[in-house]
Amino acid sequence: MGWVDWLRLPATRGIADLDDPATTLLHRRIIQEKPWLRRVYVDFYRQFVQAVPDPEGKVLVELGSGGGFLKEIIPNVITSDVLELPNVDRVFAAEHMPFDEASVDAIFMLDVLHHMADPSAFLAEASRCLKVGGRVVCIEPANTAWARFVYTHFHHEEFDPSGPWSTGSGPLSQANGALPWIIFVRDRQVFERRFPLLKIARLRNHTPLRYLLSGGLSFRALAPAFAYPLVRGAEVLLSGLNNWIGMFQTVELERIMGLGGHERPDAQL
Repeated sequence: MGWVDWLRLPATRGIADLDDPATTLLHRRIIQEKPWLRRVYVDFYRQFVQAVPDPEGKVLVELGSGGGFLKEIIPNVITSDVLELPNVDRVFAAEHMPFDEASVDAIFMLDVLHHMADPSAFLAEASRCLKVGGRVVCIEPANTAWARFVYTHFHHEEFDPSGPWSTGSGPLSQANGALPWIIFVRDRQVFERRFPLLKIARLRNHTPLRYLLSGGLSFRALAPAFAYPLVRGAEVLLSGLNNWIGMFQTVELERIMGLGGHERPDAQL
């Protein structure tokens, strides 16, 4: 057995189907039981809170909630997943959201967009559902030199910056880690033409070390839990280099008013 096999979490060695709801529940248990990884998730969730302050009384929706625990941080969030899972409030696809027009204050996603088979349909739904001033906040893989090296050599998911705006049909088994970068950076002008009601309010690369040292969902942690604050502090010192070394990117989209203060449908290519 090589060192990679030794590092792999025993509970994940028998996974045969990433799209099985049992796999998502296993991932949820791993996140809760690994102190370092749980703290990474808490810090990611805090970015959602920072993007949408004073969440009480607002209509907040999380997509792809099955493996996480955002409700512990934002109790009034509506959790959802495309899979039938016992720990989510609603079951629906992001391309067909069961919300009225202009009724949602924010949509949160953590490592969800790069799994979507039809992100264009989701963005059209976000344009429809969000209130003016509402936000989509997603945390996704970044496309930096360090991130590309890690994702292409040490991660099972595809990472193809030359790919199209789509993945396969499997909710977890199909993915392109570069998809958010493709939409919001490589093809930004295309995005802006197609979805004129969604403005890119913020793009930020971050977290070059913490998730990697957590071992993620497949491997043992590579550092003791007590070292977490030290590594987070080191990331602050290195933050000026995040466009080269950040492994994650936070994207914030804001729903804006159409030209002349009126609603208008998506523009066509």
